Amino acid sequence: QLQASGGGLVQPGGSLRLSCVGSRTIFSASLMRWYRQAPGKQRDLVAEIFRSGYTNYSDSVKGRFTISRDNAKNTLYLQMNSLNSEDTAVYYCNAWAPSYNYWGQGTQVTVSS
Repeated sequence: QLQASGGGLVQPGGSLRLSCVGSRTIFSASLMRWYRQAPGKQRDLVAEIFRSGYTNYSDSVKGRFTISRDNAKNTLYLQMNSLNSEDTAVYYCNAWAPSYNYWGQGTQVTVSS
């Protein structure tokens, strides 16, 4: 239902943009979120965007990451700037509505010199 892409290896201070494509039915009705999970840690919310465009961010990424959505393309984005080693994790996109909760397959982001 959701396909995430855009992860990779990046040096500290670098940038990446993640994308997540979903079906029109799911995307149009959903609150969209990005989560991440580092090795040995729980999955944490990174950012969320409502259909209206209203956004929320975790304190750890505020000012560095930007979540956006293109409803016409059924695509969710996460622009990540000023990356550091603590951002290394598998990133998951999520589509939530009262009747469902879908996850993408995850994309690995590694920040290392």
